[in-house]
Amino acid sequence: MKALITGATGFLGGALAHRLHTLGWDVTAVGRDPARLNVLEAQGIRAALANLEDAQAMSNACKGQEIVFHSGALANDWGRGDVFYRANVLGTQNVIRGCQEHNVKRLVHVSTPSIYFRFAPRLNVKETDPLPPPVTEYARTKRLAEEEVDKAFADGLPTVTIRPRAIFGPGDRIILPRLINRLERGILRVIGDGQNLADMSYIENVVDALLLCAEAPAHALGKKYNITNGEPIRLWAMVEKLCQRLDLKYPTRRLPYPLVDKIAGAMEFVARLLPGQPEPPLTRYSVAMVSLSTTLDISASKNDLGYKPRVSNEEGFEKFVDWWKRKS
Repeated sequence: MKALITGATGFLGGALAHRLHTLGWDVTAVGRDPARLNVLEAQGIRAALANLEDAQAMSNACKGQEIVFHSGALANDWGRGDVFYRANVLGTQNVIRGCQEHNVKRLVHVSTPSIYFRFAPRLNVKETDPLPPPVTEYARTKRLAEEEVDKAFADGLPTVTIRPRAIFGPGDRIILPRLINRLERGILRVIGDGQNLADMSYIENVVDALLLCAEAPAHALGKKYNITNGEPIRLWAMVEKLCQRLDLKYPTRRLPYPLVDKIAGAMEFVARLLPGQPEPPLTRYSVAMVSLSTTLDISASKNDLGYKPRVSNEEGFEKFVDWWKRKS
């Protein structure tokens, strides 16, 4: 099977490239990080430097492919809207056109549950629940990207979309490393009551889901699927365990969520007035992520795709800690 992976220099795209290569697929990995592309090439994976915003490059990359996994995106909770739009909306349009031009059999699109977010707790969110107004440029443009995929499906391109939440595991550069960095610097505070629930997704479970999407039956085409480990955790209990395993000091100071939300809002206001609008130390979104409960319903992915998380939160956590200790 011939497959193209966009965003292959990212955490998820790279893990998918390794899995497919191990399974004997003919893989082409594209991304924007030359160093990470060199690593993939050294492991026998065909790699190409390409930008999602380059329509011709995306068309060339799609030529001769049977399946395209589109995991490339600009992901952050702060930044200019036009930059996000070019990467996430125009980039998705370019991938879609490439698929259409070269008769790709299936497009598997990686979206985000950030489109569900509002500044309030949300439990067991379903894919069919009404979407609130986007609160970040990332969420706004990923929602628009999903609409482009919907249009492509209506025009005859077989598609499947997943919305994986909080991907972690060995190789993670964002979720747990950012927490560890703040813990090491002694600047992390428990915000809220410390009892908020969170869903997470172990990296190999998400790769499993992508493979299931590649083989999904006809009734799954055109649909979106939540992906998590299916076992919500108490976020701050996980942070405490991380401290124990890495010999870090657990934060004892607690701050009320409404107060920190107001502080973050003020920081955002000031940042928008500064040249270049630099990312503030706190954003309202990042504060809410560690303070408010958010869990997803994954029954649709289980029923339609046959998705079953193989690696538990506990096992995945230990795999991450072992990897972190080896690399530190």
